[in-house]
Amino acid sequence: MRKEKTVDFHVKWAWHAISRMYNSYAARYDMTMAIGYVLLNIDLENGTPATKIGPSIGMEPRSLTRTLKNLEERGWIKRETDENDKRFVNVYLTEEGKIKREVAREGVIAFNQMVREQIPLEKLVIFFEVITELNRMVDDENVKVKADILLNEATGFEL
Repeated sequence: MRKEKTVDFHVKWAWHAISRMYNSYAARYDMTMAIGYVLLNIDLENGTPATKIGPSIGMEPRSLTRTLKNLEERGWIKRETDENDKRFVNVYLTEEGKIKREVAREGVIAFNQMVREQIPLEKLVIFFEVITELNRMVDDENVKVKADILLNEATGFEL
């Protein structure tokens, strides 16, 4: 099978193109796409628990830790230990962080406007249906794989 005939090739190819575009945009503001996504996922008023940010954007804990450290050093976020439970850390945007968050938000809005202007609504509706179904299928497969791994570990048998 040729790679151009596979679904995953086209999903990855499109995502890399979008990622490059966002990184080019973000670089003008001393940011990266990853930083933009982190900033966009911090609640403006109440902050956000650090443990909630990574899963919401698909970022691994190590990368998130590095990114948060970088953002704190730049003065774009501040971290505060939860008063009720010292194990939890909430992340808040500083004034500079709010400005950078708005830059990231404007980039996302501009891209989405461009897409909506150039791709008919009917096609976008179908795209969202397909991508939602793909995500459901992948989630189902991940559940099966995890169950197989757990069963294998528990029984010592390979499936």
